[in-house]
Amino acid sequence: MKRIHVATASVNQLPLDWDGNRDRIARAIEMARERGVTVLCLPELCVTGYGCEDAFHAPEVCETAAQVAIRELAPLTRGMVVSIGLPVLHRSGVYNAALLCVNGVPIGMSAKGDLAGDGVHYEPRWFKPWPRTATGRMKLAGIDLPIGDLVYDIAGVRLGFEICEEAWVAHRVGAVLAHRAVDLVLNPSASHFAFDKDTVRERFVLEGSRAFGVTYLMANLVGNEAGRLVYDGGCRIASGGTMVARGPRLHFAEVSVTDAVVDIDLGRSTRARTASFRADPQYDTDSTVRVAFEWPTVDRACSRGVGPVPQRDKREEFTRAISLCLFDYTRKSWSRGWVVSLSGGADSAAVSTLCRHAIGLAAEELGAEAVWHTFGYALGPVPENGASVDEMVGRMLTTVYQGTENSSDVTRDAARAVAEGLSCRHVEWDVDVMVAACTSRVADALGRPLTWQSDDIPLQNIQARVRAPGVWMLANAESKLLLATSNRSEAAVGYATMDGDTAGGLSPIAGIDKAFLRDWLRWMETDGTPALGPVPQLRAVNVQQPTAELRPQEMGQTDEDDLMPYPVLDAIERLAIRDKYTPLSVFELMRGRHPDRSPREVAGWVDRFFKLWCRNQWKRERYAPGFHVDDENLDPRTWCRFPILSSGFRRELAQVQQRVKELEA
Repeated sequence: MKRIHVATASVNQLPLDWDGNRDRIARAIEMARERGVTVLCLPELCVTGYGCEDAFHAPEVCETAAQVAIRELAPLTRGMVVSIGLPVLHRSGVYNAALLCVNGVPIGMSAKGDLAGDGVHYEPRWFKPWPRTATGRMKLAGIDLPIGDLVYDIAGVRLGFEICEEAWVAHRVGAVLAHRAVDLVLNPSASHFAFDKDTVRERFVLEGSRAFGVTYLMANLVGNEAGRLVYDGGCRIASGGTMVARGPRLHFAEVSVTDAVVDIDLGRSTRARTASFRADPQYDTDSTVRVAFEWPTVDRACSRGVGPVPQRDKREEFTRAISLCLFDYTRKSWSRGWVVSLSGGADSAAVSTLCRHAIGLAAEELGAEAVWHTFGYALGPVPENGASVDEMVGRMLTTVYQGTENSSDVTRDAARAVAEGLSCRHVEWDVDVMVAACTSRVADALGRPLTWQSDDIPLQNIQARVRAPGVWMLANAESKLLLATSNRSEAAVGYATMDGDTAGGLSPIAGIDKAFLRDWLRWMETDGTPALGPVPQLRAVNVQQPTAELRPQEMGQTDEDDLMPYPVLDAIERLAIRDKYTPLSVFELMRGRHPDRSPREVAGWVDRFFKLWCRNQWKRERYAPGFHVDDENLDPRTWCRFPILSSGFRRELAQVQQRVKELEA
């Protein structure tokens, strides 16, 4: 029996924050050492941060990363085996590498061969893929080191790397490592959050440990690192097909260490009795780095966070993910809080509620005083009577109701009730004077009055647009982030006024659809998160039919009358944009889902969606940055690219109309 105390860590990094990133890595190493850990796996590119983008091409970035890793971090690993992620510049190529340090000395670098280049990932833009089986040598901060497809033999314990994407591909690196008889597979990852994605990670860690006959360690980043993505941590340790430790997910702590004691002889015996296992001796030459080390005696079992796979409620995951994003984005941008134009409708109520949860969930985990100190630059000294969530929200969140003659008492009262339920600062003002001034000026320029019969869209849009200057000014005066409130369903069809309700420096719910948001608000009204409970005042929002309130009240405007039912819109969007079906295929699929509707009505939905989608790509290009929480995102800068100018699917939509005629014949 050979027991080894191993650990993985999640750290909340910031691109190019050399001192901060170093200190968090150092803290993870120290926390692991205090627990008696010998082997520690840190996340991918943790020295620089994963989201440095084109800065990876700057030679100085790689040089500084090397200095930090070799001079400042390696000496901290005495008595331990620690992997540290960083970019390295080798023969004019930048590689995503894991530096392995043993007993305070760097001994080699494993370079990533399978690069993530789909969805939100652009690794092939910055890094070169390392060829499998290739090895070389290079100078790193003046030290000569092997680099490439390496296995490390540390006093008889064999270790190899499967770096993030290398575990997601069909031909996993871990399978090759198994034939090279490794005992430990380390997976330093930067794996972003998306709904249901953690279930996949759980499977590949478990299956990797079973199929390869190894102990498998997966580390991950946590938090909103660079602006759009959120990393959910969730470090894992599995051995022989059994999960022995799980780390916390979507946590607010800057550093978390997950550790366990494992018996590597179990993996060796598994491989020995497995008839299909074949050792591959050809790798035991230049590709193996051997180093002396004194493994400490471990005479106790240890695991943290082990148990059944946690049941995940999508609504709670959404709350924690966006709250963590808001918390990190705000502190990392040194903003003093948030301003939201609270209309009394669903979207702005959701954004405001998430702001409170950014404070409340952080306080529940870290303590209210710690959160107060985090935002001390905005909040000042802790009050004598102590820090409280209500006090912090009251200082950091400002909501504004901006009424016009077309606004109702229902939405005004709803906005007031929600603000009171959230304990934020709430102000009200009317913008009719500005609407009238702009309308009069344009009427004079046209030489005619503007009417709802001939100028419906301009008269609607001006009400939304004149709301922007006031809240922008308030946000500037308070040094706060102005939060836009557009959702993904609106983005798909451009149902938003540019420079109006899209105004803001950050759009927290841009990645989520309206149908989910309405369900989430009902859940938040009655249940809420286990930590903070419900917000019953949201009932004033939930009982309403969604409406922009931009036409006169007697016209009875609703969002779904303007567009189509939101569940229909979201279904068409997934078929058309996520699954890439043609308009005719979408029509046939939607007709099957709605047999009670006429072919002409279904065709009308499809026609409207595709035309609005094409017409409004320019809006999606201009939306404020949003958070990626769903791998069905429409953000053209991170996920879904589409030309600003196109044919508008003219031929394809004509085919739909022809099909309707055939069905009606």
